[in-house]
Amino acid sequence: MSDETPKPVIDLDAVFAEWNAHEARRSELHPANKASLFAALGDAGITRVVLTFNGGGDSGQTEKIEAFAGGDARDLPDATIDLRDLLFRESEPRSLSQPLAEAIETLAYACLESRHCGWENNEGGYGEFVFDVAKGTIALDYNERVETSENYTHEF
Repeated sequence: MSDETPKPVIDLDAVFAEWNAHEARRSELHPANKASLFAALGDAGITRVVLTFNGGGDSGQTEKIEAFAGGDARDLPDATIDLRDLLFRESEPRSLSQPLAEAIETLAYACLESRHCGWENNEGGYGEFVFDVAKGTIALDYNERVETSENYTHEF
């Protein structure tokens, strides 16, 4: 019998370091993507967009996207937006040409994953993003569902 401790098949420290480096590079794309999206929204006269999402049981989705000009609801125009994204273990960003609604989702999910990765798993999470074109901000109101249990042990 050997006293050697088996070596792990996967070096988790290396994987996490690689993932963190990927996320840092990916976040560098956010300002330009946000500027492209907000420019297109502004050009269309859209002042605010609200995206609601819901996830759980290992899946998640956008519930609805609402666009507003001031207080009035508006349809999103048929514009196409060019964004950039970086896939894990890819060296260069890829270009994405997406319809406006899809670009809103892409940016929202990138923000969501950067703060609440796994939002769609188990009990999941839900909430909304507010894209405020005038302020140039994206606000996230996030709710995470949590299941708990309590254990009591008694001996009499």
